[in-house]
Amino acid sequence: MKTSLPQVARIVELIDEGPTVRTLVLDLHLEAAPGQFVMAWLPGLSERPFSLVRAEPVTLTVARVGPFSSALHTLAIGDWLWLRGPLGQPFTLSPVDPSHTRLPLLLIGGGYGVAPLHFLAEDACKSGWTVTVVIGARTAPDLIFARRFEALGARVAITTDDGSLGEPGVATDTAERLLMEMAHEAIYACGPEPMLEAVESLALRRALPAQLSYERVMRCGFGVCGSCAREGWLVCRDGPVRHVGA
Repeated sequence: MKTSLPQVARIVELIDEGPTVRTLVLDLHLEAAPGQFVMAWLPGLSERPFSLVRAEPVTLTVARVGPFSSALHTLAIGDWLWLRGPLGQPFTLSPVDPSHTRLPLLLIGGGYGVAPLHFLAEDACKSGWTVTVVIGARTAPDLIFARRFEALGARVAITTDDGSLGEPGVATDTAERLLMEMAHEAIYACGPEPMLEAVESLALRRALPAQLSYERVMRCGFGVCGSCAREGWLVCRDGPVRHVGA
């Protein structure tokens, strides 16, 4: 059980991803894998979990949805942030075997769930995998990270609920169409739980292995408080990544 003490880091770059989303780049490097998370702490407020967008340097993408995330949005370059981690079970990638044909990986991100998938896509592309990414958002202004994935060399498909950008509808419908057009090696997904349930169903229908990353509010981050329990499974300790399918 990992209960690391907080490390202090200074903000060195701020990137506005959209009207309510900001990325914080810190002067801290962690030995972490895609899918792991950190607990971010501001003295006098509270502590909240955030997926790692990158570990070297530590990069967090924060949507302004409550008091703590709003406080993070007020921080400026040079301000301090305390982090605990890395925590949780990561995504896993099989090594690329040059003697065998490997099919593309399919990544499905809903809303702000694209953050840990960017870390995964970066590692996968560096390791020689071909990557397809489906990004789902409510509206065009809510879409983030599409250009980041394209810069990695990934094929990107966009969906919006209202049809204001990309294909109208939900990410899983586009993902199913892509699977019908071309076989893929495995599915990786992060996003709202209803989307993850749909991805699990898709993986089972297509007989594909899938790794699903769940996001829950948690207090401790290492399996003691039980605040992130999901059907007898602790998201912080047993996840956030869960393996399903073939």
